Amino acid sequence: MSNQHEWWQDFFSGPVLDFIYKSKDLETTLDETYFIEESLGLGPGSSILDVPCGAGRISIELARRGYAVTGIDLSTELLELAQSKARELKLDINWLEMDMRNLPWNEQFDGAVCFWSSFGYFNEAGNANFLQHVSRSLKTGASFILDTPLIETRLPEMESQERVWWPVGELLALEERTFDHETSRIESEWTFIKDGQIEKKILSQRLYTYLELVTLLEKAGFGNHQAYASIDWEPFGLGSTWLYLTTTKLSDPT
Repeated sequence: MSNQHEWWQDFFSGPVLDFIYKSKDLETTLDETYFIEESLGLGPGSSILDVPCGAGRISIELARRGYAVTGIDLSTELLELAQSKARELKLDINWLEMDMRNLPWNEQFDGAVCFWSSFGYFNEAGNANFLQHVSRSLKTGASFILDTPLIETRLPEMESQERVWWPVGELLALEERTFDHETSRIESEWTFIKDGQIEKKILSQRLYTYLELVTLLEKAGFGNHQAYASIDWEPFGLGSTWLYLTTTKLSDPT
């Protein structure tokens, strides 16, 4: 695919905003936030970085529980949705529009979150750079939570299901996926249908093996990984369909 590493510049707009804002209900958000809160093991008032934060689903719930939250995203439209919801709830959240590969902080946060399959958007250097910047932003000993598909989880699923329909309210989305073995990337064509209108979007995501991912994390200064298959803390292993990884900043990136 041409310009595959810049797909996100056009993806997060139009019907995708509805899909992101409405496809996870409150119960799911509460369950995921509980998992994050328990995994980070922090008290109210602790500083948490949510990157990328999207429409603020997790950031807002963490702020409601008393955490000092900074939400980072590159999408103006998603941040506007997040800001509107936070104002409605009278929550003070630090929303910043910036590239997640270029975070400015050093030893600033008590914890960090990268949720909802938001890792692997960039090329090899960009993905590694993101992890290094998260590491620099965290205090030593702080935890980082990452959820993502892996080669071990996604490819078996794709063998039986290359096309997936996602009904979200009045919006219907179709994801058609292929795997490029030369780049280890999932190439997805999304079709969004609403009110008789059809719009297509392209998404490209680098898939790592578990070993490749933890190697990147360790180069970024992380260690003591705890791998789960679900937000119920089910151990990750053969047959798992997703990875929820909690890891700890041990040192600065190498």
